[in-house]
Amino acid sequence: MKNTFKVDSISEYNDKVGQETFHPLISIVDLSKLKPSDPELLKTISHFKLQMNIYAIFIKDSKCGNITYGISNYDYKEGTLIFVSPGQVFGLENNEEFQNSSGTAILFHPDLIYGTPLAKHMNDYSFFSYDVNEALHISKRERNLLNECISLINFELQNNIDNHSNTIIVSSLELFLNYCNRFYERQFITRNKANKDVLARFEKLLKDYFASEQTLLTGLPTVNYLAKKLCISPNYLGDLLRKVTGKSAIEHIQLKVIDVAKEKIFDNRKTISEIAYELGFKHPQHFTRMFKKSIGVSPTEYRNLN
Repeated sequence: MKNTFKVDSISEYNDKVGQETFHPLISIVDLSKLKPSDPELLKTISHFKLQMNIYAIFIKDSKCGNITYGISNYDYKEGTLIFVSPGQVFGLENNEEFQNSSGTAILFHPDLIYGTPLAKHMNDYSFFSYDVNEALHISKRERNLLNECISLINFELQNNIDNHSNTIIVSSLELFLNYCNRFYERQFITRNKANKDVLARFEKLLKDYFASEQTLLTGLPTVNYLAKKLCISPNYLGDLLRKVTGKSAIEHIQLKVIDVAKEKIFDNRKTISEIAYELGFKHPQHFTRMFKKSIGVSPTEYRNLN
């Protein structure tokens, strides 16, 4: 049975794992040197859950224990990166002794980036909302680049804080995240075969959804519904589709709606409103608006053209 630990601040995390706090809003932790102050935490460190109200990035060396959200295959074996957003609950499994854990953790409070350029586009780093089986795997060269960013942050933390410290720390953190964005794009490319399999399953899900009476029961399919069926996170599904096809998940759903609608419109026994309801629209005007935006004419005009 897993123990759940709640962490609300950098100092609280550092206190739990025996790490000195050099800055109240950010911490770089060498996981091989942790010395938990709580004996109970030491006993359960190999089987626990954390709920953190701070951002966390865990770089797990390949020789460490497995992450419970599990990964089916590795692109590289130099390291695995897990990104945790505030409020997220995650778990770790480790069959080794705690002292033998290896890797690095970067933890930062949202207050660190408030009022900075980084805060304005944190949502661009969608991997903070990926599921655990969508971790980032990096090469030795990529790991070295990330280590340079970590060293820049560490240098600032180990020296006296001045008026420039926060700017340099946040800039280094942003550089780190930008590299991660690049590496995730590489991972989408190197997993081309697996991505095509996901795309095929995604398209089949859409086809089966509209072929059944599911639309009458639950309305239009959502990205969340499709992602759950595919056992991946909505953000990962959206990013994968954009990388592979150039279109978002929403765009794929809308295109499927239009394709099915075109077939149904040929049946003159059904009104446009009836077709809209069959497709899962609660309001026929929403269907008409989507159809006209996509095709250039209304469903009624399209029917009369054919």
